[in-house]
Amino acid sequence: MLDIKSWSLNWGGRTLTVETGRFALQSTRSVTVSYGETVIMATVVKSQNIRPGLDYFPLMVDFEEKLYAAGKIKGSRFIKREGRPSDESIVMGRLVDRSIRPLFDDRMRNDVQVVITPLAIDGENDAAIIGLVASCAVLTLSSLPWNGPIAAARVGLDKNGEFILNITQQQLAENGTLDLVVAGTKEKLVMTEASAYEVPEEIMLKAIKWGMEQIQPVVDWLQKIQAEAGTPKEVIDSSVEETPIAKAKNIVKKFIDEVADTLIFNSVKISRAERVAMLETIKNAVKEKLTAEGIEDPVQAQVFAELKYLVGDVISKRILDKEQRLDGRKLTEIRELQIAVDLLPRVHGSGMFMRGDTQVLSIVTLGAPGDVQTLDTMEEEGKKRYMHHYNDTPFAYGEAGPIRGPGRRAIGHGALAERALEPVLPPEIDFPYAIRVVSEVFGSNGSSSMASTCGSTLSLMAAGVPIKKPVAGIAMGLASSEPSTGSGQASKWKVLTDLQDIEDGHGGMDFKIAGTRDGITAIQMDTKTQGLSWEIIEQTIKQARDARLVILDTMKAVIAEPRPDLSEYAPRIVTIQIDPEKIRDVIGPGGKIINKIIAETGVQIDIEQDGRVMITSNDKDGMAKAIKMVEDIVKEVQAGELYEGPVVRLEDFGAFVQILPNKDGLVHVSEISWNRVGRPSDVLKMGEIVKVKVKEIDGLGRVNLTIKELTEKPEGWVPPPAGAGPSSNPRPSGGRPFGGPPRRNGGFRDR
Repeated sequence: MLDIKSWSLNWGGRTLTVETGRFALQSTRSVTVSYGETVIMATVVKSQNIRPGLDYFPLMVDFEEKLYAAGKIKGSRFIKREGRPSDESIVMGRLVDRSIRPLFDDRMRNDVQVVITPLAIDGENDAAIIGLVASCAVLTLSSLPWNGPIAAARVGLDKNGEFILNITQQQLAENGTLDLVVAGTKEKLVMTEASAYEVPEEIMLKAIKWGMEQIQPVVDWLQKIQAEAGTPKEVIDSSVEETPIAKAKNIVKKFIDEVADTLIFNSVKISRAERVAMLETIKNAVKEKLTAEGIEDPVQAQVFAELKYLVGDVISKRILDKEQRLDGRKLTEIRELQIAVDLLPRVHGSGMFMRGDTQVLSIVTLGAPGDVQTLDTMEEEGKKRYMHHYNDTPFAYGEAGPIRGPGRRAIGHGALAERALEPVLPPEIDFPYAIRVVSEVFGSNGSSSMASTCGSTLSLMAAGVPIKKPVAGIAMGLASSEPSTGSGQASKWKVLTDLQDIEDGHGGMDFKIAGTRDGITAIQMDTKTQGLSWEIIEQTIKQARDARLVILDTMKAVIAEPRPDLSEYAPRIVTIQIDPEKIRDVIGPGGKIINKIIAETGVQIDIEQDGRVMITSNDKDGMAKAIKMVEDIVKEVQAGELYEGPVVRLEDFGAFVQILPNKDGLVHVSEISWNRVGRPSDVLKMGEIVKVKVKEIDGLGRVNLTIKELTEKPEGWVPPPAGAGPSSNPRPSGGRPFGGPPRRNGGFRDR
């Protein structure tokens, strides 16, 4: 029998429900959470075995995108089942991971996997937030040593400046100024992420604070559910299994404190190579110490796995006590900046941004409107015009290793920089190009994602993309005395501008903030503490703005604004606005007309339903020819206009001449020459190019042409009397369309 239990809460005008005991009963714990008609299942499983030798807690978080949840079948003709995770699902999984990871006891070495599975999506309530709440609920109810509960909410901003709780997709489309996610406990912010259209710092702070207030009822509710149905929490007992390791770590901690001045702070260490060499020296000294103390090699290996963090703890302590950073910088100081543009020939735009050892080269490629990315995921449909792709390789870290496709980190970093630039891109109607920026990370040592944001700005301006304002970003760090497994307010803390590798240890954070001079465009924060107090958040956002302005000033000295012209190698796009009713004329039956234009000119043509015809080409002559062909197709013929075209049909009563690609006109036999013509074929041949003038457009929209009026009238010419011969009737009677067989009773003389 199923033992189903359910709890409900009215939250933001909608019902939030947690249910247990129905699905996935073989997992360590499972819950189903619904909000509106969106239903998400979250499961957690902890392995029975400990993985020895690890220097980290092996947590896996997977967001399993299911198209059936949204009532969709995969668009591919050949593959109908879900394949590799979409970028969207990876980003959502990382959102959950950054929220729940800090609250685990990071001494755990059992594999823990949290899987979020959407079962139904209503297209209104955000699956990421519900999935995050479901993850918090399943961990709260489980026996795992997780110091929750926490809750999360999505915050929007309407046109009147009022905040919106759990903003829907429709509201976001109508009020796109802010899309903020906050996750935290009752007292502290554990994770935040935002996309914003230059929201000022003071408004962003208010939004974060307001969001934290809105999640309090959910935190209280989850605590109540835990009291009723939660499993008692496990306690990691290190008294038996970890005693040798704990003893060795205490020896090492004390030893590193003793040698800090001689092995760590004996010199300023600016480069990553210097810091790597320092760690190797310390490792050798620690090995001698542990060997002398009789510590066996397997235990030493466990300690060495955590050596970087143990050294980082000493560095953090020195920052807290003396405000001394390993590379000699002040707490608010940015590493040396090196900036350049136009480093590569042929590409449409390039920009290099280097901060300390972190070096990113960003390259812009501009394409036709048809080069945009088609989105067909569980929650997204439509097209993506701006794409940012982030690549890094082992050499960027001074390491050797296999090179595979982009991992979750690379996809997440690319998405963050993409969000940072989107608010300043020109409107599509003004700049209809597809835009792809690739950021190649050639050196990584602290916030390559923010370096790729800066590099993207530089490359876009160098390419002549008319972005509204430059965007820069910085990563902020934290040194605090609060241990990662502790709780409560840190007794000491210092916010660090421009975080780098060895400073991101226990009690730290990685708080990335990007924006223009006028406001924030993107935020992403994760922490290795139990959460950030409000004082830390305020100080971080203020300090980040100061740093961002310094970076923007440095970028401005290299390139102040977008170039006025595109690269000579970039394609040009010309937009022609036509009557939407004429779209079918340009396309032709089965695409015959448009394909003919493309084949003859080599251009790319994209047509929108509003009548915009966008022609893309690198060939000036091909572009001009295609423009004329399209304009000729949609042109409204006017009386008195002159044309030149081939004879396409000969009849007894006249000749048909093609004056536009899809428009013929009739030169009646009487309009061919001032002299009498017996048959049109006597003076004209099929395919012959002739000059004609539009004599009139009749009441049925038919075009009557003349050839003779473009020639001189013969001397002594006398018009024929009315009714004399073929000239007396310029059109066949009976309303017969052009091209039909002549009728004997149609007013023409039988020839």
